[in-house]
Amino acid sequence: MLLDIFGSVVIAGLLFIMMVRLNLFSSQTSYISDSELKLQTNTKTLAEILDYDLRKIGYRHEGTAIILADSTHLTFMADIDSNGTAEEVEYFVGDSTEATGTLNPSDIILKRTIDGGNLMSGSSLNLVKLKFTYLDEFSNKISYLNSGRYDDIKYIRTEMWLAGDDPIPDAYADTSSYTLTYWEFTIYPRNI
Repeated sequence: MLLDIFGSVVIAGLLFIMMVRLNLFSSQTSYISDSELKLQTNTKTLAEILDYDLRKIGYRHEGTAIILADSTHLTFMADIDSNGTAEEVEYFVGDSTEATGTLNPSDIILKRTIDGGNLMSGSSLNLVKLKFTYLDEFSNKISYLNSGRYDDIKYIRTEMWLAGDDPIPDAYADTSSYTLTYWEFTIYPRNI
């Protein structure tokens, strides 16, 4: 009889531990799903902003449309606001100290200026890394951009890495990590 009671207590304890672990797993999965949905939404927003502007490179501008092109900084001429005059549009990223409202120390902010003023930036939208790669008409990577030969650029590949606001603790270990999303797209500006 004592053995039956002991066996029942052990089985009940195992069932209780399994229910707690299932609850922890369920909570963590729900939190990760919400975090990934937010990251995908932010990624789509950033991609739409970049796609809209970068497709207009050279629009209503004569001559070389790209002024500066490196991996995290792009300056070009385009009639962004369709007023008949081409403006100088500059995209660049700030450093991680400028992003507030997030616990992620790697967050950066994408910034845009028009004609050297009107700085437009917002929240980081969870952006942690941005990389531009420039391609010629045959989709070959252009590796000589420091020489200023920007007329060969026909495509711009944009890569973005986004990470969650808060670290997600592992339900079974004493660690935490940020959810990560990667998005890559190639833009063909029609006017260059």
